[in-house]
Amino acid sequence: MINKAIGHLRQDFGNLNITTVVFWLAIIALFLRFPFFFRDYIDRDESTFILVAQSWVDGNLPYTQLWDVKPPLTFLFFAGIIQIFGKSLFIIRFFGALLVIISSFFTYKIGVQIATKKVAFLSAIGSVVLQSSFGSLQGVMSEHITMAFFMPALYLVLKYRTVSTVFLAGILMGISVMVKLNMAYAILFVGIYLLYDRFRKNAYSQGLLGTMAYGSGIIIIILLTILPYYLNDLVMLWYKSVIKAPLEYTAARRYSILEMAPFLILISAFFIWTWKRKYIDFKDSSLQLLLVAIIGVVLSFIKGGRINGHYLIQLYPILLPLVFIALGRLQLLKKFIWKPVYFIIILLIPIESYVESVNVISNKFERGTFFNGEGISVPKYIQEHNLETENILFLGYHIGYWVLGENPPTKSATHPSNICKDEMFAAYDNPRKTAMEELRYIMESVRPKTIVTRKNRRVFDKEQLEENKYIDAYLVAHYKALATVEKAEIFQRLD
Repeated sequence: MINKAIGHLRQDFGNLNITTVVFWLAIIALFLRFPFFFRDYIDRDESTFILVAQSWVDGNLPYTQLWDVKPPLTFLFFAGIIQIFGKSLFIIRFFGALLVIISSFFTYKIGVQIATKKVAFLSAIGSVVLQSSFGSLQGVMSEHITMAFFMPALYLVLKYRTVSTVFLAGILMGISVMVKLNMAYAILFVGIYLLYDRFRKNAYSQGLLGTMAYGSGIIIIILLTILPYYLNDLVMLWYKSVIKAPLEYTAARRYSILEMAPFLILISAFFIWTWKRKYIDFKDSSLQLLLVAIIGVVLSFIKGGRINGHYLIQLYPILLPLVFIALGRLQLLKKFIWKPVYFIIILLIPIESYVESVNVISNKFERGTFFNGEGISVPKYIQEHNLETENILFLGYHIGYWVLGENPPTKSATHPSNICKDEMFAAYDNPRKTAMEELRYIMESVRPKTIVTRKNRRVFDKEQLEENKYIDAYLVAHYKALATVEKAEIFQRLD
Protein backbone atom coordinates (compact mmCIF):
# COMPACT_ATOMS: atom_id res chain seq x y z
CA MET A 1 0.00 0.00 0.00
CA ILE A 2 2.73 2.46 1.02
CA ASN A 3 4.92 1.57 -1.99
CA LYS A 4 1.94 2.11 -4.27
CA ALA A 5 1.21 5.50 -2.69
CA ILE A 6 4.85 6.58 -3.03
CA GLY A 7 4.70 5.48 -6.65
CA HIS A 8 1.77 7.81 -7.23
CA LEU A 9 3.79 10.72 -5.85
CA ARG A 10 6.76 9.92 -8.02
CA GLN A 11 4.56 10.22 -11.05
CA ASP A 12 3.22 13.48 -12.33
CA PHE A 13 0.86 15.07 -9.82
CA GLY A 14 -1.83 14.97 -12.47
CA ASN A 15 -2.22 11.26 -11.71
CA LEU A 16 -2.85 11.94 -8.04
CA ASN A 17 -6.16 10.46 -6.91
CA ILE A 18 -8.37 11.03 -3.87
CA THR A 19 -7.39 7.73 -2.24
CA THR A 20 -3.70 8.63 -2.32
CA VAL A 21 -4.37 12.12 -0.96
CA VAL A 22 -6.45 10.84 1.96
CA PHE A 23 -3.89 8.10 2.64
CA TRP A 24 -1.01 10.56 2.95
CA LEU A 25 -2.97 13.10 4.98
CA ALA A 26 -3.96 10.33 7.41
CA ILE A 27 -0.40 8.94 7.63
CA ILE A 28 1.11 12.37 8.31
CA ALA A 29 -1.60 13.40 10.78
CA LEU A 30 -1.29 10.18 12.77
CA PHE A 31 2.52 10.26 12.65
CA LEU A 32 2.56 13.78 14.08
CA ARG A 33 -0.28 13.40 16.56
CA PHE A 34 -0.31 9.75 17.72
CA PRO A 35 2.34 10.15 20.46
CA PHE A 36 0.08 12.79 22.05
CA PHE A 37 -2.91 10.46 22.26
CA PHE A 38 -1.59 9.32 25.66
CA ARG A 39 -0.86 12.63 27.39
CA ASP A 40 -3.17 13.85 30.16
CA TYR A 41 -3.62 17.30 28.68
CA ILE A 42 -1.93 19.38 26.03
CA ASP A 43 -3.83 22.63 26.40
CA ARG A 44 -5.85 23.65 29.44
CA ASP A 45 -8.76 24.73 27.23
CA GLU A 46 -9.11 21.16 25.96
CA SER A 47 -9.41 19.91 29.56
CA THR A 48 -12.14 22.48 30.21
CA PHE A 49 -14.09 21.40 27.12
CA ILE A 50 -13.96 17.81 28.38
CA LEU A 51 -15.23 18.78 31.84
CA VAL A 52 -18.21 20.73 30.47
CA ALA A 53 -18.91 17.92 27.99
CA GLN A 54 -18.93 15.33 30.77
CA SER A 55 -21.36 17.49 32.72
CA TRP A 56 -23.59 17.53 29.61
CA VAL A 57 -23.38 13.74 29.34
CA ASP A 58 -24.44 13.63 33.00
CA GLY A 59 -27.57 15.60 32.13
CA ASN A 60 -26.53 19.24 32.66
CA LEU A 61 -26.64 21.68 29.75
CA PRO A 62 -23.44 23.69 29.23
CA TYR A 63 -23.28 26.79 31.43
CA THR A 64 -25.75 25.37 34.01
CA GLN A 65 -23.41 23.31 36.22
CA LEU A 66 -19.99 24.08 34.71
CA TRP A 67 -19.08 27.09 32.59
CA ASP A 68 -16.66 28.17 29.90
CA VAL A 69 -16.66 30.89 27.27
CA LYS A 70 -17.33 28.82 24.14
CA PRO A 71 -20.48 28.18 22.08
CA PRO A 72 -22.30 24.91 22.91
CA LEU A 73 -21.27 22.89 19.85
CA THR A 74 -17.68 22.89 21.07
CA PHE A 75 -18.84 20.89 24.07
CA LEU A 76 -21.19 18.77 21.98
CA PHE A 77 -18.25 17.40 19.99
CA PHE A 78 -16.61 16.09 23.16
CA ALA A 79 -19.90 15.05 24.75
CA GLY A 80 -20.78 12.92 21.73
CA ILE A 81 -17.46 11.09 21.92
CA ILE A 82 -17.78 10.51 25.68
CA GLN A 83 -21.40 9.35 25.35
CA ILE A 84 -20.52 6.79 22.67
CA PHE A 85 -17.01 5.67 23.63
CA GLY A 86 -16.78 6.49 27.34
CA LYS A 87 -14.02 8.43 29.09
CA SER A 88 -11.06 7.97 26.76
CA LEU A 89 -8.40 10.56 26.04
CA PHE A 90 -7.09 8.26 23.32
CA ILE A 91 -10.40 8.32 21.42
CA ILE A 92 -10.78 12.09 21.85
CA ARG A 93 -7.32 12.68 20.37
CA PHE A 94 -8.05 10.21 17.56
CA PHE A 95 -11.12 12.21 16.58
CA GLY A 96 -8.97 15.33 16.80
CA ALA A 97 -6.71 13.82 14.15
CA LEU A 98 -9.78 13.13 11.99
CA LEU A 99 -10.75 16.81 12.24
CA VAL A 100 -7.32 17.83 10.94
CA ILE A 101 -7.57 15.33 8.08
CA ILE A 102 -11.03 16.62 7.11
CA SER A 103 -10.12 20.31 7.03
CA SER A 104 -6.85 19.58 5.21
CA PHE A 105 -8.62 17.38 2.65
CA PHE A 106 -10.86 20.30 1.75
CA THR A 107 -7.77 22.49 1.53
CA TYR A 108 -6.72 20.03 -1.17
CA LYS A 109 -10.14 20.17 -2.86
CA ILE A 110 -10.08 23.97 -2.89
CA GLY A 111 -6.48 23.95 -4.14
CA VAL A 112 -7.48 21.78 -7.09
CA GLN A 113 -10.20 24.30 -7.99
CA ILE A 114 -7.92 27.33 -7.98
CA ALA A 115 -4.54 25.87 -9.00
CA THR A 116 -2.91 22.49 -9.69
CA LYS A 117 -2.96 19.15 -7.91
CA LYS A 118 0.64 19.74 -6.88
CA VAL A 119 -0.20 23.05 -5.20
CA ALA A 120 -3.32 21.49 -3.67
CA PHE A 121 -1.50 18.45 -2.29
CA LEU A 122 1.37 20.41 -0.77
CA SER A 123 -1.11 22.90 0.72
CA ALA A 124 -3.04 20.04 2.32
CA ILE A 125 0.13 18.53 3.77
CA GLY A 126 1.13 21.96 5.08
CA SER A 127 -2.30 22.29 6.67
CA VAL A 128 -1.87 18.99 8.52
CA VAL A 129 1.61 19.94 9.71
CA LEU A 130 0.72 23.44 10.86
CA GLN A 131 -2.40 22.22 12.67
CA SER A 132 -0.41 19.51 14.46
CA SER A 133 2.91 21.08 15.42
CA PHE A 134 4.25 23.66 17.83
CA GLY A 135 2.84 24.31 21.28
CA SER A 136 -0.63 23.09 22.14
CA LEU A 137 -1.82 22.24 18.63
CA GLN A 138 -1.60 18.48 19.18
CA GLY A 139 -4.58 18.71 21.50
CA VAL A 140 -8.17 18.99 20.31
CA MET A 141 -8.89 22.70 20.15
CA SER A 142 -12.11 24.46 19.22
CA GLU A 143 -10.26 25.78 16.16
CA HIS A 144 -9.76 22.23 14.89
CA ILE A 145 -13.48 21.55 15.20
CA THR A 146 -14.62 24.78 13.57
CA MET A 147 -12.33 24.38 10.54
CA ALA A 148 -13.52 20.81 9.92
CA PHE A 149 -16.93 22.37 9.12
CA PHE A 150 -15.84 25.71 7.67
CA MET A 151 -13.56 24.23 4.98
CA PRO A 152 -16.14 21.91 3.37
CA ALA A 153 -18.64 24.78 3.50
CA LEU A 154 -16.17 27.07 1.74
CA TYR A 155 -15.53 24.39 -0.88
CA LEU A 156 -19.26 23.99 -1.59
CA VAL A 157 -19.66 27.73 -2.04
CA LEU A 158 -16.56 27.96 -4.24
CA LYS A 159 -17.40 25.03 -6.54
CA TYR A 160 -21.17 24.90 -6.87
CA ARG A 161 -23.06 27.99 -5.66
CA THR A 162 -26.47 26.45 -6.35
CA VAL A 163 -29.26 27.22 -3.90
CA SER A 164 -29.21 23.71 -2.39
CA THR A 165 -25.43 23.53 -1.96
CA VAL A 166 -25.29 27.08 -0.59
CA PHE A 167 -27.98 26.09 1.93
CA LEU A 168 -25.87 23.07 2.95
CA ALA A 169 -22.86 25.37 3.19
CA GLY A 170 -24.92 27.60 5.49
CA ILE A 171 -25.68 24.61 7.73
CA LEU A 172 -21.95 23.84 7.96
CA MET A 173 -21.13 27.51 8.54
CA GLY A 174 -23.72 27.61 11.33
CA ILE A 175 -22.02 24.66 13.01
CA SER A 176 -18.67 26.39 12.57
CA VAL A 177 -19.79 29.62 14.25
CA MET A 178 -21.49 27.73 17.08
CA VAL A 179 -18.13 26.12 17.76
CA LYS A 180 -16.02 29.26 17.47
CA LEU A 181 -17.89 32.55 17.57
CA ASN A 182 -15.21 34.70 15.95
CA MET A 183 -15.74 32.78 12.68
CA ALA A 184 -18.81 34.99 12.30
CA TYR A 185 -16.69 37.61 10.51
CA ALA A 186 -15.45 35.21 7.83
CA ILE A 187 -18.90 33.65 7.47
CA LEU A 188 -20.55 37.08 7.11
CA PHE A 189 -17.99 38.22 4.54
CA VAL A 190 -18.48 35.04 2.49
CA GLY A 191 -22.24 35.65 2.49
CA ILE A 192 -21.82 39.27 1.39
CA TYR A 193 -19.44 38.19 -1.37
CA LEU A 194 -21.94 35.61 -2.63
CA LEU A 195 -24.54 38.35 -3.03
CA TYR A 196 -22.04 40.75 -4.62
CA ASP A 197 -20.79 38.10 -7.09
CA ARG A 198 -24.30 37.35 -8.33
CA PHE A 199 -25.29 40.99 -8.52
CA ARG A 200 -22.26 41.95 -10.62
CA LYS A 201 -23.31 39.22 -13.07
CA ASN A 202 -26.85 40.64 -13.12
CA ALA A 203 -28.19 37.43 -11.54
CA TYR A 204 -30.25 39.31 -8.97
CA SER A 205 -32.83 36.64 -8.18
CA GLN A 206 -30.15 33.95 -7.85
CA GLY A 207 -28.14 36.24 -5.62
CA LEU A 208 -31.06 36.89 -3.29
CA LEU A 209 -32.16 33.26 -3.22
CA GLY A 210 -28.62 32.01 -2.61
CA THR A 211 -28.00 34.51 0.17
CA MET A 212 -31.31 33.65 1.82
CA ALA A 213 -30.51 29.93 1.61
CA TYR A 214 -27.04 30.54 3.04
CA GLY A 215 -28.36 32.66 5.89
CA SER A 216 -31.22 30.22 6.58
CA GLY A 217 -28.78 27.36 7.06
CA ILE A 218 -26.79 29.38 9.58
CA ILE A 219 -29.87 30.55 11.47
CA ILE A 220 -31.30 27.02 11.69
CA ILE A 221 -28.18 25.79 13.48
CA ILE A 222 -28.11 28.76 15.86
CA LEU A 223 -31.79 28.24 16.71
CA LEU A 224 -31.18 24.53 17.32
CA THR A 225 -28.49 25.39 19.88
CA ILE A 226 -30.94 27.76 21.60
CA LEU A 227 -33.79 25.22 21.61
CA PRO A 228 -32.79 23.16 24.68
CA TYR A 229 -32.28 26.38 26.63
CA TYR A 230 -35.66 27.68 25.48
CA LEU A 231 -37.31 24.44 26.61
CA ASN A 232 -35.70 24.90 30.04
CA ASP A 233 -36.43 28.65 30.26
CA LEU A 234 -32.71 29.44 30.05
CA VAL A 235 -32.50 31.52 26.88
CA MET A 236 -30.85 34.44 28.72
CA LEU A 237 -28.17 32.07 30.04
CA TRP A 238 -27.47 31.04 26.43
CA TYR A 239 -27.34 34.66 25.28
CA LYS A 240 -25.08 35.86 28.09
CA SER A 241 -22.74 32.87 27.79
CA VAL A 242 -22.55 32.56 24.00
CA ILE A 243 -22.80 36.19 22.88
CA LYS A 244 -22.21 38.61 25.73
CA ALA A 245 -19.41 36.88 27.65
CA PRO A 246 -17.02 36.57 24.66
CA LEU A 247 -17.46 40.28 23.96
CA GLU A 248 -16.69 41.12 27.58
CA TYR A 249 -13.70 38.77 27.52
CA THR A 250 -12.14 40.31 24.41
CA ALA A 251 -12.77 43.85 25.66
CA ALA A 252 -10.96 43.10 28.94
CA ARG A 253 -8.00 41.15 27.53
CA ARG A 254 -6.86 42.83 24.36
CA TYR A 255 -3.22 42.86 23.30
CA SER A 256 -1.50 46.09 22.41
CA ILE A 257 -1.70 46.75 18.66
CA LEU A 258 2.11 46.68 18.69
CA GLU A 259 2.05 43.03 19.77
CA MET A 260 -0.17 42.18 16.80
CA ALA A 261 1.81 44.34 14.37
CA PRO A 262 4.37 41.70 13.24
CA PHE A 263 1.62 39.30 12.16
CA LEU A 264 -0.39 42.03 10.41
CA ILE A 265 2.70 43.36 8.64
CA LEU A 266 3.72 39.87 7.50
CA ILE A 267 0.35 38.88 6.05
CA SER A 268 -0.17 42.31 4.46
CA ALA A 269 3.31 42.16 2.91
CA PHE A 270 2.54 38.73 1.45
CA PHE A 271 -0.59 39.91 -0.32
CA ILE A 272 0.98 43.19 -1.51
CA TRP A 273 3.97 41.24 -2.86
CA THR A 274 1.85 38.66 -4.68
CA TRP A 275 -0.37 41.40 -6.11
CA LYS A 276 2.57 43.53 -7.30
CA ARG A 277 4.31 40.53 -8.83
CA LYS A 278 1.03 39.26 -10.30
CA TYR A 279 1.69 35.84 -8.80
CA ILE A 280 -1.97 35.54 -7.86
CA ASP A 281 -4.82 36.61 -10.10
CA PHE A 282 -7.08 38.46 -7.70
CA LYS A 283 -9.59 39.01 -10.51
CA ASP A 284 -10.50 35.33 -10.30
CA SER A 285 -13.78 34.98 -8.33
CA SER A 286 -12.63 31.80 -6.55
CA LEU A 287 -9.46 33.51 -5.34
CA GLN A 288 -11.51 36.51 -4.30
CA LEU A 289 -13.70 34.25 -2.19
CA LEU A 290 -10.64 32.84 -0.40
CA LEU A 291 -9.30 36.35 0.13
CA VAL A 292 -12.62 37.47 1.60
CA ALA A 293 -12.59 34.53 4.04
CA ILE A 294 -8.98 35.32 5.03
CA ILE A 295 -9.83 38.97 5.62
CA GLY A 296 -12.74 37.88 7.83
CA VAL A 297 -10.50 35.66 9.96
CA VAL A 298 -7.80 38.33 10.28
CA LEU A 299 -10.39 40.95 11.17
CA SER A 300 -11.68 38.65 13.91
CA PHE A 301 -8.15 38.56 15.35
CA ILE A 302 -7.98 42.35 15.26
CA LYS A 303 -11.42 42.76 16.83
CA GLY A 304 -10.55 40.16 19.45
CA GLY A 305 -7.38 42.06 20.20
CA ARG A 306 -5.10 39.02 20.48
CA ILE A 307 -3.47 36.21 18.52
CA ASN A 308 -2.53 32.96 20.22
CA GLY A 309 -0.76 30.16 18.39
CA HIS A 310 -3.85 27.99 18.18
CA TYR A 311 -5.92 30.86 16.74
CA LEU A 312 -3.90 30.52 13.54
CA ILE A 313 -5.50 27.12 12.92
CA GLN A 314 -8.39 29.20 11.57
CA LEU A 315 -6.08 30.71 8.96
CA TYR A 316 -3.76 27.93 7.78
CA PRO A 317 -6.20 25.81 5.72
CA ILE A 318 -7.51 28.87 3.82
CA LEU A 319 -4.21 30.70 3.34
CA LEU A 320 -1.89 27.85 2.33
CA PRO A 321 -3.22 27.33 -1.24
CA LEU A 322 -2.42 30.98 -1.98
CA VAL A 323 1.01 30.65 -0.38
CA PHE A 324 1.86 27.60 -2.48
CA ILE A 325 0.56 29.26 -5.66
CA ALA A 326 3.02 32.10 -5.03
CA LEU A 327 5.86 29.69 -4.22
CA GLY A 328 5.09 27.76 -7.39
CA ARG A 329 5.54 30.94 -9.43
CA LEU A 330 8.99 31.23 -7.85
CA GLN A 331 9.76 27.65 -8.97
CA LEU A 332 10.42 26.69 -5.36
CA LEU A 333 8.13 23.67 -5.64
CA LYS A 334 10.04 22.03 -8.50
CA LYS A 335 10.74 18.41 -7.51
CA PHE A 336 9.94 19.55 -3.96
CA ILE A 337 9.49 16.17 -2.31
CA TRP A 338 12.67 14.53 -3.56
CA LYS A 339 15.35 17.17 -3.00
CA PRO A 340 17.67 16.10 -0.10
CA VAL A 341 17.50 19.48 1.66
CA TYR A 342 13.71 19.32 1.74
CA PHE A 343 13.85 15.73 2.92
CA ILE A 344 16.02 16.76 5.88
CA ILE A 345 13.61 19.59 6.75
CA ILE A 346 10.70 17.15 6.61
CA LEU A 347 12.53 14.82 9.00
CA LEU A 348 13.14 17.67 11.46
CA ILE A 349 9.58 19.04 11.49
CA PRO A 350 8.14 16.33 13.81
CA ILE A 351 10.75 16.95 16.53
CA GLU A 352 8.02 17.37 19.15
CA SER A 353 6.52 14.02 18.12
CA TYR A 354 9.89 12.30 18.48
CA VAL A 355 10.34 13.75 21.98
CA GLU A 356 6.81 12.80 23.01
CA SER A 357 7.31 9.24 21.72
CA VAL A 358 10.30 8.91 24.03
CA ASN A 359 8.20 10.23 26.93
CA VAL A 360 5.42 7.72 26.22
CA ILE A 361 7.82 4.76 26.04
CA SER A 362 9.72 5.89 29.16
CA ASN A 363 6.46 6.23 31.08
CA LYS A 364 5.49 2.69 30.05
CA PHE A 365 8.73 1.30 31.47
CA GLU A 366 8.64 3.43 34.65
CA ARG A 367 4.93 3.34 35.53
CA GLY A 368 3.50 0.48 33.48
CA THR A 369 1.21 2.63 31.33
CA PHE A 370 1.49 4.61 28.13
CA PHE A 371 -0.80 7.30 29.54
CA ASN A 372 1.26 9.99 31.19
CA GLY A 373 1.18 13.39 32.86
CA GLU A 374 0.17 14.88 36.16
CA GLY A 375 -3.50 14.84 35.23
CA ILE A 376 -3.25 11.06 35.45
CA SER A 377 -0.53 10.49 38.06
CA VAL A 378 -1.96 12.98 40.59
CA PRO A 379 -5.46 11.40 40.67
CA LYS A 380 -3.79 8.00 40.97
CA TYR A 381 -1.80 9.23 44.00
CA ILE A 382 -4.94 10.75 45.54
CA GLN A 383 -6.87 7.50 45.16
CA GLU A 384 -4.04 5.31 46.42
CA HIS A 385 -3.64 7.47 49.55
CA ASN A 386 -7.39 7.92 50.13
CA LEU A 387 -7.21 11.71 50.11
CA GLU A 388 -10.40 13.76 50.41
CA THR A 389 -11.83 14.55 46.96
CA GLU A 390 -15.04 16.36 47.93
CA ASN A 391 -14.62 19.98 46.80
CA ILE A 392 -11.08 19.18 45.66
CA LEU A 393 -9.52 22.18 43.89
CA PHE A 394 -7.22 21.72 40.91
CA LEU A 395 -5.39 25.00 40.34
CA GLY A 396 -3.35 23.10 37.77
CA TYR A 397 -3.83 19.86 35.81
CA HIS A 398 -7.61 20.23 36.11
CA ILE A 399 -8.28 17.28 33.80
CA GLY A 400 -7.83 15.50 37.14
CA TYR A 401 -11.47 16.29 37.98
CA TRP A 402 -12.51 14.12 35.03
CA VAL A 403 -10.20 11.28 35.98
CA LEU A 404 -11.50 11.30 39.57
CA GLY A 405 -15.15 11.74 38.56
CA GLU A 406 -15.43 14.99 40.52
CA ASN A 407 -16.59 18.51 39.65
CA PRO A 408 -14.85 21.84 40.32
CA PRO A 409 -16.11 23.51 43.52
CA THR A 410 -17.65 26.48 41.65
CA LYS A 411 -18.54 27.35 38.06
CA SER A 412 -15.66 29.81 37.89
CA ALA A 413 -13.18 27.06 38.76
CA THR A 414 -14.11 24.97 35.70
CA HIS A 415 -11.00 26.50 34.12
CA PRO A 416 -8.59 27.66 36.87
CA SER A 417 -7.90 30.98 35.15
CA ASN A 418 -11.64 31.77 34.98
CA ILE A 419 -11.52 32.45 38.73
CA CYS A 420 -9.73 35.70 37.85
CA LYS A 421 -11.90 36.62 34.86
CA ASP A 422 -14.50 38.57 36.79
CA GLU A 423 -15.66 40.35 33.64
CA MET A 424 -17.46 37.12 32.76
CA PHE A 425 -19.10 36.44 36.15
CA ALA A 426 -22.29 38.17 35.05
CA ALA A 427 -22.75 35.63 32.25
CA TYR A 428 -23.59 32.91 34.76
CA ASP A 429 -24.96 35.14 37.54
CA ASN A 430 -22.07 34.47 39.85
CA PRO A 431 -22.99 35.74 43.35
CA ARG A 432 -19.47 37.13 43.77
CA LYS A 433 -18.58 40.16 41.66
CA THR A 434 -14.78 40.29 41.79
CA ALA A 435 -11.99 37.76 41.38
CA MET A 436 -10.83 38.30 44.97
CA GLU A 437 -14.34 37.71 46.32
CA GLU A 438 -14.55 34.47 44.35
CA LEU A 439 -11.13 33.30 45.47
CA ARG A 440 -11.88 34.09 49.11
CA TYR A 441 -15.20 32.26 48.84
CA ILE A 442 -13.50 29.12 47.49
CA MET A 443 -10.69 29.16 50.04
CA GLU A 444 -12.55 30.38 53.14
CA SER A 445 -16.11 29.12 52.66
CA VAL A 446 -15.83 26.03 50.45
CA ARG A 447 -12.50 25.22 52.17
CA PRO A 448 -11.25 22.41 49.90
CA LYS A 449 -9.42 19.70 51.83
CA THR A 450 -7.12 18.94 48.90
CA ILE A 451 -5.55 21.41 46.47
CA VAL A 452 -3.33 20.66 43.49
CA THR A 453 -0.98 23.27 42.00
CA ARG A 454 1.86 23.37 39.51
CA LYS A 455 5.08 23.17 41.52
CA ASN A 456 7.27 26.27 41.44
CA ARG A 457 4.82 28.07 39.15
CA ARG A 458 2.49 31.00 39.75
CA VAL A 459 -1.03 29.82 40.41
CA PHE A 460 -2.54 32.57 38.24
CA ASP A 461 -1.25 34.73 35.39
CA LYS A 462 1.45 37.23 36.34
CA GLU A 463 -1.01 40.13 35.90
CA GLN A 464 -3.06 38.81 38.83
CA LEU A 465 -0.76 40.23 41.51
CA GLU A 466 -3.31 40.44 44.34
CA GLU A 467 -4.75 36.99 43.65
CA ASN A 468 -1.31 35.35 43.50
CA LYS A 469 -0.23 37.07 46.71
CA TYR A 470 -3.40 35.96 48.49
CA ILE A 471 -3.31 32.31 47.39
CA ASP A 472 0.39 31.95 48.20
CA ALA A 473 -0.09 33.34 51.71
CA TYR A 474 -3.26 31.30 52.30
CA LEU A 475 -1.60 28.03 51.31
CA VAL A 476 1.28 28.71 53.69
CA ALA A 477 -1.07 29.54 56.58
CA HIS A 478 -3.75 26.86 56.15
CA TYR A 479 -2.23 24.00 54.16
CA LYS A 480 0.74 21.69 54.26
CA ALA A 481 2.58 20.45 51.18
CA LEU A 482 1.75 16.74 51.34
CA ALA A 483 3.47 15.41 48.23
CA THR A 484 5.13 16.28 44.97
CA VAL A 485 3.99 14.13 42.05
CA GLU A 486 6.07 14.83 38.96
CA LYS A 487 5.60 18.60 38.47
CA ALA A 488 2.48 18.86 40.64
CA GLU A 489 2.26 19.73 44.32
CA ILE A 490 -0.56 18.37 46.48
CA PHE A 491 -1.65 20.38 49.53
CA GLN A 492 -3.70 19.11 52.46
CA ARG A 493 -5.74 21.48 54.64
CA LEU A 494 -4.56 21.78 58.25
CA ASP A 495 -7.85 22.78 59.90
